[in-house]
Amino acid sequence: MADTLVLRALKGQPQTLNLASKDLRNVPKAIGNLRRLQNLQLKNNKISKLPKEFASLTTLVMLNLGNNSIDEFPDEIGSLHGLEVLHLFNNNLQSIDSKSFGNLRHLKLLNLNNNKLKSLPTFMNKFINLEFLSVDGNQLTSLPGEICALSHMIELHAANNQLTSLPMELGFLVKLRKFHVQKNRIKELPEGMGKLMNLEVIDVAANELRIFPTELHKLPLKELYCEENPLLDKIPVQSIQEDEVLTLKEITARYIMKQLKDRRRLVKVGGQLFYEENPAWSYLRRAIRHYPNVRDMLAQASKCALCGESFLNTWLECVCFVDGHKDLKLSNSPGRIPIRALLCSYKCFNTPGHGFYGVAFP
Repeated sequence: MADTLVLRALKGQPQTLNLASKDLRNVPKAIGNLRRLQNLQLKNNKISKLPKEFASLTTLVMLNLGNNSIDEFPDEIGSLHGLEVLHLFNNNLQSIDSKSFGNLRHLKLLNLNNNKLKSLPTFMNKFINLEFLSVDGNQLTSLPGEICALSHMIELHAANNQLTSLPMELGFLVKLRKFHVQKNRIKELPEGMGKLMNLEVIDVAANELRIFPTELHKLPLKELYCEENPLLDKIPVQSIQEDEVLTLKEITARYIMKQLKDRRRLVKVGGQLFYEENPAWSYLRRAIRHYPNVRDMLAQASKCALCGESFLNTWLECVCFVDGHKDLKLSNSPGRIPIRALLCSYKCFNTPGHGFYGVAFP
């Protein structure tokens, strides 16, 4: 039947061909002669391999091979350089390390749901136009940091895997709107998520999260799903404050960052107040240019949630509780959400009136 359909198609050279649900085990070789084909539907068959003639379909834009029996990525697909949409869901793929896979640089949508993938290739950063990536229902234990270079990504789905962490560079996905990683083993979300200023939907349900990143409440979220996580609760426990002993590195870094923050200072001359440029600011700016390692180190600094002063790597981890509906304006109602807050000192922590709580870990 499939051969007949392809032969008929050859006469008209169509742009779309539907061979879905035809009980196919093999794709007819004659398909390689469809020189104008743009949309090919081959889902719901029993296909395990593609004929070499398949590589001739260079005009193909959309290919659906979902729900078949493919266990190795077909090299023939790597020749389809104009492909924008590729469905390979519900197959038996264990890896996609084929070099030809990296040739699909025009991909906008990639669906690899429900395979047996244990890892994703690092060369996925070549898919510079990718907007939608879904790898739900695999056996992934991590996501490569390279996918965070895909600056056009709008939706990322990696639910029902075995993820224990996420790339620290996640904040580079600046166009991301939907992020689904439910049903994994994730213990912590990257602080960089606070930079995803287009993020509207987060689904982290059924993980191992205790707290959310510091700037989560600044995102334009519409939906947040976080049920079935061991989130922190507001339970009073006794604690002991240890004396703060800052390292020389920390003291110096805090001084430098404070001076760099104050470009102008108020001075009194002849009974009148004037603003002048802080000489320390100018000197430090010039000096840091010659020490790129210092510049990079200071760029990783955090700000105290209370006083706003910068610090390097000595802080108090606290938590504030926000109401998902009232404070975050979410359309769903996840209840009270614990959000991480970093304070620079016990002096700030002991200031009365703030809503930050110390975190006690078992």
